[in-house]
Amino acid sequence: MSHLDTELKYLKDELLAMHRLVLSQVNKCKNALLGFDTDLAKEILVTEKRVNGMELKIDRDCENILALFNPVAIDLRAVLASLKINSNLERIGDNAEGISRYVLDVNTPFPAPYIEKFAIGEMADIALSMLEDSIQALENEDTTAARKVFLKDDLLDIINRKATSATMELIKSGADSPLHYLNLLSIVRKFERIGDQTKNISEEIIFYIEAKVLRHERNTD
Repeated sequence: MSHLDTELKYLKDELLAMHRLVLSQVNKCKNALLGFDTDLAKEILVTEKRVNGMELKIDRDCENILALFNPVAIDLRAVLASLKINSNLERIGDNAEGISRYVLDVNTPFPAPYIEKFAIGEMADIALSMLEDSIQALENEDTTAARKVFLKDDLLDIINRKATSATMELIKSGADSPLHYLNLLSIVRKFERIGDQTKNISEEIIFYIEAKVLRHERNTD
């Protein structure tokens, strides 16, 4: 194994570690939200600093590989994809942190009917499943797993579109606790962004393995 191969393997291991940490953050924000666990929400805020530190370390490692080894072909694609995956993982971590802040923003649990109306549990489960697929895709260089993410992202988009109507219904009905359902609308938006960012990760994995750029193709479709 060449020195470059060793560095690329180490880079992939770092990226997988960050991927799993971010998956844990999203899982914790789901549990904090559904269980109204403010201690867990605070834990997410603390762990976010670790996510940020990992992002900076991976960025530096990518820059060093580009500067020292001048990779080409699939090796170059691996580094370029790692840079973009790293950025998207950090943003997913930001959204998990943002969701935890909404939990800390209210003094009482989110009413169960509101949670159900906005399909929060379903959104969280879909987002977590997408992240698990993207981890499998990266670890095993499996583009079939990467492509599973696209259909699941469509499901998040559908729930996101329904959230505005759900909010309007609650406003018109004069429902109690407007802070709760307005926060839930914002939480839906953050889960939708997590889906978009996970989709971006899958597109970068496919770019790395197959040398195909899917982003503009999917947007056109």
